[in-house]
Amino acid sequence: MTDLTNLGIAAIRDGVAKGEFTATEVATAFNAAVEAAQPALNAFIVTTPEKALEAAAKVDADRSAGKALGKMAGVPIGMKDLFATKGTQTTAASKILEGFKPEYESTVSQKLWDAGAGMLGKLNLDQFAMGSSNETSAFGNVISPWRRPGDTAPLAPGGSSGGSSSAVAARIAPAATGTDTGGSIRQPAAFTGISGIKPTYGRCSRWGVVAFASSLDQAGAMAHDVTDCAIMLEAMAGFDPKDSTSLNLPVPEWTAGLNADMRGKRVGIPREYRLDGMDPDVTRSWDDGIAWLKDAGAEIVEISLPHTKYALPTYYIIAPAEASSNLARYDGVRYGLRDLPDGAGLQDMYAATRAAGFGPEVKRRIMIGTYVLSAGFYDAYYTQAQKVRTLISRDFTNAFMDVDVILVPTAPSSAFALGEKSADPLEMYLNDVFSVPASLAGLPAMSVPAGLDRNGLPLGLQVIGKAFDEQGVLNASLAIEQRAQFTARPEKWW
Repeated sequence: MTDLTNLGIAAIRDGVAKGEFTATEVATAFNAAVEAAQPALNAFIVTTPEKALEAAAKVDADRSAGKALGKMAGVPIGMKDLFATKGTQTTAASKILEGFKPEYESTVSQKLWDAGAGMLGKLNLDQFAMGSSNETSAFGNVISPWRRPGDTAPLAPGGSSGGSSSAVAARIAPAATGTDTGGSIRQPAAFTGISGIKPTYGRCSRWGVVAFASSLDQAGAMAHDVTDCAIMLEAMAGFDPKDSTSLNLPVPEWTAGLNADMRGKRVGIPREYRLDGMDPDVTRSWDDGIAWLKDAGAEIVEISLPHTKYALPTYYIIAPAEASSNLARYDGVRYGLRDLPDGAGLQDMYAATRAAGFGPEVKRRIMIGTYVLSAGFYDAYYTQAQKVRTLISRDFTNAFMDVDVILVPTAPSSAFALGEKSADPLEMYLNDVFSVPASLAGLPAMSVPAGLDRNGLPLGLQVIGKAFDEQGVLNASLAIEQRAQFTARPEKWW
């Protein structure tokens, strides 16, 4: 039999439907892979082999009974530990929520279970999704399955969805959920040589997802390739009346609409993304992507997004401001950690609980956010940032009057070693320089593998589309995927 852990969503679903193997056999294979890799990669905070087997048994029973199977039938996935899962610990990788077991299921995870998926476990991440390297988790660093040739230094899997990217790249999960606030699906996908899509803001419900920055957070799919991402996104997306920002629009059949023919399409190349001192490997992969889309029939057009240079500082005002508000709910009163020193009053309990429960990066962003929202600074920082956000969004609107999609690099470098950048928060924040603008504008964007750099590590290309045009993003990404022919895999050491 084929090694089941090498299969992606489409191959597993179709194989189960045809009777080539059972969903239980698939779940068993992936459960074993997770157990073997977990000590080395630390991709999961909690493993749930029994839930994967339970879902698989239901799919097998439904198939035997001749019932219709869902889009994700028989596919066991990793669930980022930002999604509430009923009865299973949900921590956002923070000590302040350790032991918290929700009494409810997030809308996105419920949609996936309804589509026939099973859960291998809850994936590790940067604490409260704050980070670009998965070094801020209270449950230890996630390790990328990739290594530089001849070097055993552990590499960052990207962040915040580092557990998701590591698990998919290591083939211990065929797919995983991610969330993207400023690039947290796209950057880890690029670092580990997989595909990941952030849909239009509001396309996937945020209900039951632990909030970081509510006007930016968006759930998405991470998988082996473009087709698998399209299948998973179809299962995840849809209107949710419990989420006031949810888009009341039908979910298109993106998988059926996949088409790599780019004839008649115009691809924008923004001059502002060509930064001084840019990594030559990143520049080369971008030029390769331009050539591939041209080969697919697209017309290449140079465009301008003039406010791009303000995107990163704008993001790092707005996101911490919203985090400061959202994280105020973790106070030791209702759930999670409670630190109550002897003789302490209510305010002392708040302070002690938050000091013990939040990590340094979370505290840093809460402090930044509280500062920019405070009297005397609100107008100088937060109000100005919201105005610039509008200008950045307008830049994209103007550009899309002339082009169909935009092609840029996903990240300014390939994966770096753990510890290389964590000492300097500003250097870490620069990892988001290419991904933040699309997030601020709420646009769909996808990273696909484009090749390897001089150190043999993956590089990603990012396709940004018009609002609601996930199909255009997927199609352009498919055209790149077909021409890049990326087949590189990390050499197994775990």
